[in-house]
Formats: sequence, C-alpha cells, structure tokens
Amino acid sequence: MSFDYLRILTIVHFASLGGLLCYGVHRLWLIACWYMEHRKECHAIPSANPEVFPMVTVQLPFYNERFVAARLIEFAACLDWPKDKLEIQVLDDSTDDTHGIVDETANRLALEGVNIKVFRRGHRKGYKAGALQDGMAHAAGEFIAIFDADFLPQPDFLVRTVPCFSDPKIGMVQARWTFLNAEASWLTGVQSLLLGPHFGIEHRVRCGRNLFFNFNGTAGIWRRSAIESAGGWKADTVTEDLDLSYRAQLRGWKFIYRDDIAVPSELPITLAAFRSQQQRWAKGSIQTARKILPRLLASPLPFSVKAEAVAHLLANLGWLLGTLTTLTLYAAITWRVGIGQYQLPKVDLPLLAGTSFAILMYFFAYTLVSGSVRSLRWLPLLPVFGIGMSPSIALSVIKGALSNGGYFERTPKFGLQGNQPLPLAAFLYRQKALPYLTMNTLFLCYSLLPVIFSWQRGAWLAIPFLLLFPAGFMLVILKDLADMAQIRRS
Repeated sequence: MSFDYLRILTIVHFASLGGLLCYGVHRLWLIACWYMEHRKECHAIPSANPEVFPMVTVQLPFYNERFVAARLIEFAACLDWPKDKLEIQVLDDSTDDTHGIVDETANRLALEGVNIKVFRRGHRKGYKAGALQDGMAHAAGEFIAIFDADFLPQPDFLVRTVPCFSDPKIGMVQARWTFLNAEASWLTGVQSLLLGPHFGIEHRVRCGRNLFFNFNGTAGIWRRSAIESAGGWKADTVTEDLDLSYRAQLRGWKFIYRDDIAVPSELPITLAAFRSQQQRWAKGSIQTARKILPRLLASPLPFSVKAEAVAHLLANLGWLLGTLTTLTLYAAITWRVGIGQYQLPKVDLPLLAGTSFAILMYFFAYTLVSGSVRSLRWLPLLPVFGIGMSPSIALSVIKGALSNGGYFERTPKFGLQGNQPLPLAAFLYRQKALPYLTMNTLFLCYSLLPVIFSWQRGAWLAIPFLLLFPAGFMLVILKDLADMAQIRRS
C-alpha cells in the first residue's frame, strides 16, 4: 500500500475509535443518571384497581407463527378486564398452517364468550405496520394494547397500565420484557444481558428525565388518539414502533415506562434469527434518524431532549464504527511501524480499552444492582461477540442510510422455555447463514494479519488485544455452523 493510502486508513481508524469512545462515554452518563433514578419511579405508580373501565382493543399481529399463535391468543383471552370492554384482534397475515391454528383457537374462545375477531388481508403490504393500521380501522377501543406472537401478557397487565392514562397527556405505556429462555445457551444469555439494561437503564433514565424514548413494538399500550394524531402506523421504516414513538412525542404526547410490569417473551435461539432481528433494528433506527432528526432538531425542544435523541437514534452507528476499526487496524499498525513497536499499546489500546471498559461497566453495574448476577458469566463474551457481529449489522446500517422501508423479516419463535430443544419442525424456518459464514471467514483471515505482523515485530503486548478480533469471527462462525447442524438434524 502507498504511504498516503495507509495514512488515510489510519485517520479513519482513529476516527472510528473516537466515535466508539463517545458511545462509551454516553453509556457512562446513562449509568450515572440511572444511579440517581433507580430508587424511584419515573412517575407515581397508579392504583391497580381502575375506577373506570374504558374500551380496550388488544392487537395480536401474526405472520407464520405456528408454534406460539395459540398460546398468545389464550393468554390475551385471560386478561383481567370486563368482557364487554375488551376486544381481541388477531391480525393474521400468515401463509402457512398458522391459519388453522388461529381459527380453531379463536372459534373455541368465541364460544366461551370472548370478544375475538380474526382479520386477514391476503397480502403483507406494509408488513406489521400495515396490519396494525388496518386493524385499528376496525378497532372499537379507546386504548390499543399490542403483543407480538412470543409474548405472554399476564392477567393484570391492563389493570396495571390503563390507570396510567388518567393524565390526558399520556400517549403510551411501555412494560419491561423478561425472557423465558435466557438459560438456553450462551447466545440467549448474552441477549438477556444486552436487553436488560435497555429497559432497566435507558428507558428509566429517559422516562425519568422527560427525554424521548420508544415503544418497543410489543408489551405496551397506546392511547388511540396519540397514534392517530401522530399520523398512524407507517411502513417507510422497518422499525415502525420507533418511528411512531418519535412522531407522537413530537406532537406533545408523554410516555411512561413501567419497570415493575414484566411481560415474558422468547429470545431468538439461533444466531441467524438474532442477526436478522438486529439487522432490522439497526436499519430501521437509521431510517428513523434520517426521517425524524431534521424535524426534531428544528423544533423548540430543549437541548437535552435533542442531544439524547441524536445519541439514541444513531447508536447503531457503533456497529459501523466497529467494522471500520477492524478493517483499518492492519493499515494503522503497518503505517506506524517506523515509529516503534510499542506504539500500539501506547495509543490504540488505551482508546479501545476505555471504550470497552465503559460499555462493560454499563452492563456490570446493571447486573449487580438489578440482582441479575448470574448474567455476569456472559460479560467477557460481549466484546468478542460484538466484534464478530459488527460487519453483518454494519451492512444494515448502510442500507438504512441509503433506503426507506424494506422487507420485514420475521424472527422465528418456537414457544421455548428454559433450555428446551428446537422442535422437529424448526427446519421450516431456515434462515440465511451461508453468505455470513463466507463473509466472516474472510474477516477471520484478514484479522489474523495484524496478529502475524505484531508477532514478527515482537510487539508481544499487542497480541492478546489483537487476538480478540479473530476470536470474535471464529465465535460467530462456529455458532452458525452448530445451528445449521442442529436444524438439519431436526
């Protein structure tokens, strides 16, 4: 490589490390705010015995959910709310045998007096956003509760959330997710560790400080007029929940997060399923940022709201910065070879160590205070796993920056609890893994070059740090191969 080309790549390398450091500093700020917030509720908890019972519509959007459809419908039918004030909408866009499961369950419950209706569009236009919008056109409820197929709303969900709307400015109430299969594997353990602070720290801090935060697409309840005044559900991003959340808050609606209300759910069991979920979230958050941030920054909102919104909506740029760091590491090392063999430990290591320390402290603090100490065993995997996942998610970040909307790929769910194995029909939900195996193998080979270079130069202190990169790609390669073998056996 030419001298100038190496210098440019080195600049990109350190700019990426600087961006990651900013992300880490933001995590530390969240921890500091959370420390002050965690002993109090962001809003006074209303009574669990409402004085009035408004009409509530419960929407259950399905697409090919043969393993979990019946279970969710039955849980929704058990919600503790007057029967004449509750309707259940099953929004079924399925193209497989989920149709028969839904019809059998809904017909049986209807005979028992449950107000349940099944809506089928015969297409997937607008995907989940389109199904929710079409369903709302037929809804009788003043309030709309939404649950994805793998969630299990507890009977007292409505009794505990609807009273929050006694303040007419409240537009949405979000509950906390818990996980039925967090102990199934190291992958589900890492996911529970990643998602726990999203609710327990981020939502609590943003709610408590009157900053913008988002409905998570499920396990929440909306005031219908908040949805309508914000323009309804839109499919021009693949995170319709994030988009609507920001549009509603820009219209002046306030949101409440209830950390004390837990709704169990299922975590993706395969790496391919987790990857597709994270890719959709990353792509959609960047699409929402492109759509919302110009309007938000031009608004008269306080600077604190704007700054946090920028940090929130652009957080997934971290995946792109991580990938750039990996791609430019070899160039950054070789360009500075004349400076001295200990340049890497003096410059690169402190930068990345500072970022890693901040992020690990974020999860460490949460697990200690929340009592999730068992999750600590997955903490050492986070930096390695993050490196391995970065390139595949970075591609979606780029797609989100260049396009609107896109295909909404469902995350396969199997109704698993604990460490149950995959059902025999899991092969029906095979997802793309081969392209990512190829890509990660190339990254694995490339990430070995800095290790070899440092070994040849005798930069022994740098080698343990540099080995994190090939270890990350090896981890995701082995997990993809193991999942493919398991599904083939099924």
